[in-house]
Amino acid sequence: MAIVVLHVAGFYAIQSGLLSRVVTAAMPTITTISIIAPPAPPKPPAPSVPKTVELSAPVPRAIIPPLPLVAVAPTEPTITPPQPTRAEAAPVATAAPTAPSTPAPSPPAPSAPRTVSSVEYIKAPQLIYPNLSRRLGESGTVVLRILINEKGLPEQILIHKSTGYSNLDEAGRQAAQRALFKPMIENGKAVPVYVLVPLTFQLS
Repeated sequence: MAIVVLHVAGFYAIQSGLLSRVVTAAMPTITTISIIAPPAPPKPPAPSVPKTVELSAPVPRAIIPPLPLVAVAPTEPTITPPQPTRAEAAPVATAAPTAPSTPAPSPPAPSAPRTVSSVEYIKAPQLIYPNLSRRLGESGTVVLRILINEKGLPEQILIHKSTGYSNLDEAGRQAAQRALFKPMIENGKAVPVYVLVPLTFQLS
């Protein structure tokens, strides 16, 4: 193969006139050609050997006979009440005993006014006969129970005994209300008193 290449190159040199110009002969070139063998085809996989599985005979299950039923009497559930927990008693603060205070003596209650038999007038009652009673011919004596205060004024007037005619009783009460009495003095001090005052209405 190499020789053929050299012959071709020499022939080409002669034709082109290059051979006369070459001073030194060209050294032959050795070309190494490697022949690569094709790869071997892959080996087929080895056939798998089926695995032998040993089948075990089924073990017979033991049959257990059912237990006999036993009647059990129902029992009532026992309920245990919860035990009350005792709360811890909080400490009670005891106050220091205080000395009993002596109450102030209360003033003596005023005594009820007493009833006197008679009093003196500063201004005696002036009776005004009611016109209706005069026309009807009404007459009589009214007895008034009068409370005279420390100033001699009639503070309360009550009818102690009626004349039997309301007009005459009211006329006597109004006359006593306009009167002025002399205060009752006891131990140098004016005191209120009750007095019974009769007032008579009589037609002339």
